[in-house]
Amino acid sequence: MNFQDVIFYIFSAILVASALGVITVRNPVYSALLLVLAFVTCAGLWLLLEAEFLAIALVLVYVGAVMVLFLFVVMMLDINLDRLREGFWKWFPFGALIALAMVIEISMVLMNKYFGLEEMPTPKPHEADYSNTRELGRLIYTEYAYAFELAAVLLLVAMVAAIALTLRHREDKKSPNPSEQVKVRKEDRIRIVTMPSEKKD
Repeated sequence: MNFQDVIFYIFSAILVASALGVITVRNPVYSALLLVLAFVTCAGLWLLLEAEFLAIALVLVYVGAVMVLFLFVVMMLDINLDRLREGFWKWFPFGALIALAMVIEISMVLMNKYFGLEEMPTPKPHEADYSNTRELGRLIYTEYAYAFELAAVLLLVAMVAAIALTLRHREDKKSPNPSEQVKVRKEDRIRIVTMPSEKKD
Protein backbone atom coordinates (compact mmCIF):
# COMPACT_ATOMS: atom_id res chain seq x y z
CA MET A 1 0.00 0.00 0.00
CA ASN A 2 1.54 3.27 -1.12
CA PHE A 3 1.06 6.79 0.20
CA GLN A 4 -1.70 7.59 -2.32
CA ASP A 5 -3.78 4.63 -1.11
CA VAL A 6 -3.40 5.79 2.50
CA ILE A 7 -4.59 9.29 1.59
CA PHE A 8 -7.53 7.78 -0.32
CA TYR A 9 -8.69 5.70 2.63
CA ILE A 10 -8.32 8.63 5.03
CA PHE A 11 -10.36 10.94 2.79
CA SER A 12 -12.94 8.22 2.18
CA ALA A 13 -13.38 7.60 5.91
CA ILE A 14 -13.80 11.34 6.57
CA LEU A 15 -16.28 11.61 3.68
CA VAL A 16 -18.42 8.71 4.90
CA ALA A 17 -18.37 9.95 8.51
CA SER A 18 -19.30 13.52 7.53
CA ALA A 19 -22.07 12.29 5.20
CA LEU A 20 -23.52 10.21 8.05
CA GLY A 21 -23.28 13.25 10.32
CA VAL A 22 -25.23 15.36 7.82
CA ILE A 23 -28.30 13.14 8.18
CA THR A 24 -27.97 12.28 11.86
CA VAL A 25 -27.16 15.51 13.70
CA ARG A 26 -30.11 17.51 14.99
CA ASN A 27 -28.75 21.01 14.56
CA PRO A 28 -29.13 22.17 10.92
CA VAL A 29 -26.11 24.47 11.20
CA TYR A 30 -23.88 21.54 12.24
CA SER A 31 -25.40 19.52 9.42
CA ALA A 32 -24.48 22.21 6.89
CA LEU A 33 -20.94 22.45 8.26
CA LEU A 34 -20.54 18.68 7.99
CA LEU A 35 -21.75 18.91 4.40
CA VAL A 36 -19.01 21.47 3.75
CA LEU A 37 -16.49 18.98 5.17
CA ALA A 38 -17.90 16.29 2.88
CA PHE A 39 -17.50 18.56 -0.15
CA VAL A 40 -13.90 19.40 0.75
CA THR A 41 -12.91 15.76 1.23
CA CYS A 42 -14.67 14.84 -2.02
CA ALA A 43 -12.62 17.54 -3.75
CA GLY A 44 -9.50 15.90 -2.27
CA LEU A 45 -10.54 12.56 -3.78
CA TRP A 46 -10.98 14.22 -7.16
CA LEU A 47 -7.49 15.65 -6.84
CA LEU A 48 -6.20 12.13 -6.37
CA LEU A 49 -7.99 11.17 -9.60
CA GLU A 50 -6.22 14.06 -11.39
CA ALA A 51 -9.49 15.96 -11.85
CA GLU A 52 -8.22 19.31 -10.62
CA PHE A 53 -10.83 21.41 -12.41
CA LEU A 54 -13.75 19.49 -10.89
CA ALA A 55 -12.18 19.68 -7.43
CA ILE A 56 -11.69 23.44 -7.63
CA ALA A 57 -15.18 23.93 -9.08
CA LEU A 58 -16.67 21.89 -6.23
CA VAL A 59 -14.91 24.00 -3.61
CA LEU A 60 -15.65 27.34 -5.27
CA VAL A 61 -19.26 26.72 -6.30
CA TYR A 62 -20.65 24.49 -3.56
CA VAL A 63 -18.53 25.36 -0.54
CA GLY A 64 -17.92 28.99 -1.44
CA ALA A 65 -21.37 29.97 -2.69
CA VAL A 66 -24.15 27.44 -2.20
CA MET A 67 -23.27 26.36 1.33
CA VAL A 68 -22.66 29.93 2.49
CA LEU A 69 -26.12 30.87 1.19
CA PHE A 70 -27.60 27.77 2.81
CA LEU A 71 -26.01 28.59 6.15
CA PHE A 72 -27.29 32.16 5.89
CA VAL A 73 -30.85 30.94 5.23
CA VAL A 74 -30.71 28.35 8.03
CA MET A 75 -29.46 30.85 10.60
CA MET A 76 -31.93 33.55 9.53
CA LEU A 77 -35.00 31.29 9.62
CA ASP A 78 -36.63 30.09 12.81
CA ILE A 79 -36.70 26.36 12.06
CA ASN A 80 -38.91 24.18 14.22
CA LEU A 81 -36.77 21.08 14.78
CA ASP A 82 -39.63 19.10 16.30
CA ARG A 83 -41.68 19.36 13.11
CA LEU A 84 -38.68 18.30 11.03
CA ARG A 85 -38.38 15.07 13.00
CA GLU A 86 -42.06 14.14 12.78
CA GLY A 87 -41.85 12.05 9.59
CA PHE A 88 -38.46 10.45 10.28
CA TRP A 89 -39.66 7.02 11.36
CA LYS A 90 -42.41 7.09 8.76
CA TRP A 91 -39.91 7.29 5.89
CA PHE A 92 -37.11 5.36 7.61
CA PRO A 93 -37.89 1.96 5.98
CA PHE A 94 -37.94 3.53 2.52
CA GLY A 95 -34.64 5.32 3.13
CA ALA A 96 -33.08 2.17 4.59
CA LEU A 97 -34.14 0.21 1.50
CA ILE A 98 -32.50 2.76 -0.80
CA ALA A 99 -29.36 2.77 1.35
CA LEU A 100 -29.22 -1.03 1.20
CA ALA A 101 -29.53 -0.97 -2.60
CA MET A 102 -26.70 1.55 -2.82
CA VAL A 103 -24.49 -0.56 -0.55
CA ILE A 104 -25.14 -3.64 -2.72
CA GLU A 105 -24.27 -1.72 -5.89
CA ILE A 106 -21.05 -0.35 -4.40
CA SER A 107 -20.11 -3.82 -3.13
CA MET A 108 -20.65 -5.28 -6.60
CA VAL A 109 -18.38 -2.63 -8.10
CA LEU A 110 -15.67 -3.19 -5.52
CA MET A 111 -15.90 -6.99 -5.75
CA ASN A 112 -16.54 -7.27 -9.48
CA LYS A 113 -14.11 -10.15 -9.96
CA TYR A 114 -16.26 -12.33 -7.67
CA PHE A 115 -19.40 -11.64 -9.73
CA GLY A 116 -17.87 -12.48 -13.09
CA LEU A 117 -17.74 -8.87 -14.23
CA GLU A 118 -14.91 -7.31 -16.17
CA GLU A 119 -12.20 -5.85 -14.04
CA MET A 120 -11.92 -2.08 -14.21
CA PRO A 121 -8.79 -0.99 -16.07
CA THR A 122 -6.14 0.89 -14.14
CA PRO A 123 -5.96 4.51 -15.36
CA LYS A 124 -2.72 5.35 -17.08
CA PRO A 125 -0.73 8.40 -16.01
CA HIS A 126 -1.25 11.39 -18.28
CA GLU A 127 1.36 13.41 -20.05
CA ALA A 128 2.74 16.64 -18.65
CA ASP A 129 0.74 18.85 -21.05
CA TYR A 130 -2.57 17.04 -20.40
CA SER A 131 -5.49 19.35 -19.58
CA ASN A 132 -8.49 17.77 -17.89
CA THR A 133 -10.44 21.00 -18.40
CA ARG A 134 -10.06 20.69 -22.16
CA GLU A 135 -10.94 16.99 -22.02
CA LEU A 136 -14.01 17.73 -19.90
CA GLY A 137 -15.16 20.38 -22.35
CA ARG A 138 -14.64 18.03 -25.28
CA LEU A 139 -16.74 15.29 -23.63
CA ILE A 140 -19.52 17.66 -22.55
CA TYR A 141 -19.99 19.25 -25.96
CA THR A 142 -19.54 16.11 -28.08
CA GLU A 143 -20.52 12.79 -26.48
CA TYR A 144 -22.70 14.16 -23.66
CA ALA A 145 -24.12 17.24 -25.41
CA TYR A 146 -27.77 16.15 -25.10
CA ALA A 147 -27.40 15.12 -21.46
CA PHE A 148 -25.69 18.44 -20.70
CA GLU A 149 -28.47 20.43 -22.38
CA LEU A 150 -31.13 18.38 -20.58
CA ALA A 151 -29.46 19.09 -17.23
CA ALA A 152 -29.33 22.79 -18.10
CA VAL A 153 -33.07 22.81 -18.90
CA LEU A 154 -33.88 21.02 -15.63
CA LEU A 155 -31.82 23.54 -13.65
CA LEU A 156 -33.56 26.40 -15.45
CA VAL A 157 -36.99 24.96 -14.63
CA ALA A 158 -35.97 24.52 -10.98
CA MET A 159 -34.72 28.11 -10.81
CA VAL A 160 -37.92 29.49 -12.36
CA ALA A 161 -40.03 27.38 -9.98
CA ALA A 162 -38.07 28.66 -6.98
CA ILE A 163 -38.60 32.27 -8.10
CA ALA A 164 -42.30 31.64 -8.69
CA LEU A 165 -42.69 30.16 -5.20
CA THR A 166 -41.03 33.15 -3.57
CA LEU A 167 -43.21 35.61 -5.51
CA ARG A 168 -46.52 34.10 -4.45
CA HIS A 169 -49.17 36.51 -3.18
CA ARG A 170 -49.24 37.06 0.57
CA GLU A 171 -51.80 39.03 2.51
CA ASP A 172 -49.31 40.41 5.03
CA LYS A 173 -46.83 41.55 2.38
CA LYS A 174 -46.63 45.24 1.51
CA SER A 175 -45.15 46.24 -1.82
CA PRO A 176 -45.20 49.60 -3.64
CA ASN A 177 -47.19 50.13 -6.80
CA PRO A 178 -45.01 52.07 -9.29
CA SER A 179 -47.94 53.20 -11.45
CA GLU A 180 -49.68 54.73 -8.44
CA GLN A 181 -46.47 56.40 -7.30
CA VAL A 182 -46.03 58.09 -10.68
CA LYS A 183 -49.55 59.60 -10.50
CA VAL A 184 -48.89 61.27 -7.15
CA ARG A 185 -49.26 65.09 -7.01
CA LYS A 186 -47.83 67.32 -4.41
CA GLU A 187 -51.31 68.63 -3.58
CA ASP A 188 -52.28 65.11 -2.48
CA ARG A 189 -49.29 64.68 -0.21
CA ILE A 190 -48.52 68.16 1.14
CA ARG A 191 -51.01 70.44 2.85
CA ILE A 192 -49.86 74.01 3.46
CA VAL A 193 -51.41 75.60 6.51
CA THR A 194 -51.37 79.39 6.98
CA MET A 195 -51.31 80.55 10.54
CA PRO A 196 -51.24 84.11 11.79
CA SER A 197 -48.03 85.09 13.47
CA GLU A 198 -48.08 85.50 17.23
CA LYS A 199 -46.70 88.56 18.95
CA LYS A 200 -45.02 88.33 22.27
CA ASP A 201 -46.25 90.75 24.92
